Amino acid sequence: MGVGLDRPAQWGWKVRVLENPESVRLKKLISEGAGAGIYPGAVLLAAWKGKIVFFEAAGYQSTRPRKLPMKRDTIFDLASLTKPLATALAMMSLVDRRQLDLDRPLGGILSFGGLGEKGSITPRQLLSHCSGLPAWRPFYLHLVHFLPDVRKRLLREQILGLPLEYPPGTRAVYSDPGFMLLEWVVEEAAGEALPTFLERHFYGPLGLRRTFLGGFPQAPEGVGLEDIAPTEECPWRRKILRGEVHDENAYALGGYSGHAGLFGTAEEVYVLLDMLRGHYLGVRKDFFEPETVRLFFERQETVKGNTWALGWDTPSTEHSSAGGLFSKKSVGHLGFTGTSVWMDLEKDVIVVFLTNRIHPSRKNEKIREFRPVIHNAVMEALGQN
Repeated sequence: MGVGLDRPAQWGWKVRVLENPESVRLKKLISEGAGAGIYPGAVLLAAWKGKIVFFEAAGYQSTRPRKLPMKRDTIFDLASLTKPLATALAMMSLVDRRQLDLDRPLGGILSFGGLGEKGSITPRQLLSHCSGLPAWRPFYLHLVHFLPDVRKRLLREQILGLPLEYPPGTRAVYSDPGFMLLEWVVEEAAGEALPTFLERHFYGPLGLRRTFLGGFPQAPEGVGLEDIAPTEECPWRRKILRGEVHDENAYALGGYSGHAGLFGTAEEVYVLLDMLRGHYLGVRKDFFEPETVRLFFERQETVKGNTWALGWDTPSTEHSSAGGLFSKKSVGHLGFTGTSVWMDLEKDVIVVFLTNRIHPSRKNEKIREFRPVIHNAVMEALGQN
């Protein structure tokens, strides 16, 4: 089974293709997932010891208004993968450059007045989802009544006005508003907008041509609507979303925020993960010092039972989406649209699994049971069971 990849020469990794029966099972599994209605289509990329060993697409990138086959270079709305691959990546860079202290309270970082009790929250608490902020609020219902250029300011005022649900540092509650605030932190510390910072420091230097924040019209030159997998037939916007961020709050804010809005392909997501892997292992130091990446990948256990690292999740002891074969030294994240990444830092395995499971409806939640199956199958194919 050959993969025959075309990639920019500067990425330069070698492809070592699995030739065992388990690799055939992987291809069959992702096709069966499409056939069973778990998702219209999917792209699965797996790498072991820095080499891609499996890279296949299955099913359809769209079923409405017409069927189009899924391709390996299909662009996905990555949803909450924005958190580790955009916002946390920028935070990691600012910490590495000594432009930001993870434990400095927001009151000493943000120039906006009226922080109140939020002024004592730290970036570390925001990154590890123990800031006291709620999980989610429908900010968009209010924001869409205002001109686009004032919406981010209004959002930040709204978040600062929210009562904390618990004292910071005492519980872990996955929070979108927390990462909306982190975008603001990046802006203040870096002196530039999040997309500009990421393009200048990471996406551009890494040669990523199909990774971007905000959807259309912010998509790079050469990217068309049919390059992007559609998501939901949105009852609020009354259309099938394609090239437009699915997350309502990110949409109201111009297409992205610190919590959602990143678009990309499986291979370019892998480029980012492989770069981080190289720094974690200490074999490269061009973007970070290895210690910085290791810090962000470390589970923050100051809160009992917390599985979160800094912008990344780690496997839970039961019912992990990573399955039962990833080691404790693993990091990953899920995206609401049907996307996920997992990296086993001990076994040196990376899995990128991108689907459009919410096309045409978010009510399809079958992927919850399927994710552990596909991750176990990858590990078995690699002999890591």
